Amino acid sequence: MMESTHNEGVVAGTRMSRMGQEIGFGTMLAISCLISYWLITSILAREYSVSRDNDLLGGMWAVVATIFVFRYRTLQSDRAAISRTLATVLSFALCFLYFLIFPFNVFGMAAVIWIGTVILGLIGRSEDIVTTAITTAVVFVVAGISRGPAWIQPILRLVDTGVGILVASLAARVWVLLRQKGE
Repeated sequence: MMESTHNEGVVAGTRMSRMGQEIGFGTMLAISCLISYWLITSILAREYSVSRDNDLLGGMWAVVATIFVFRYRTLQSDRAAISRTLATVLSFALCFLYFLIFPFNVFGMAAVIWIGTVILGLIGRSEDIVTTAITTAVVFVVAGISRGPAWIQPILRLVDTGVGILVASLAARVWVLLRQKGE
């Protein structure tokens, strides 16, 4: 009977510990997202702003990058950061080159997604195809609805993503340190 009570206490303690970890992780992710959004919409928007709508989109895109990269372990975050960076840089390069030559066109978007997919497949990075394609679609659609020159959109989305990746990478390291202190 005594052993049963002890095991129940251990199980309850483990549940409480896990709940605390999940609350901490969620809190750190939410704070990281706030920081990414704020950096883009408040600080960087002062330097270069195409429009308020574009600033808000940039904030959202930085948050998306933060969510994509922030993970439980530093190594997982580092891998996600590399993946997100590669996907964004490839999409940036392809979209930028396209918009230097052509205006927004849905067939152009499909062609750029195809080119990115083929390149990633050929270099053995098929796991990055989805992220590259999503990034390309976002850049193209935003370029299609924005009033400014289309070629600026890949640059802005590269900056937004870079901020989100940086914030998430730093937050992941802080998260690991906080967890280690709590153990």
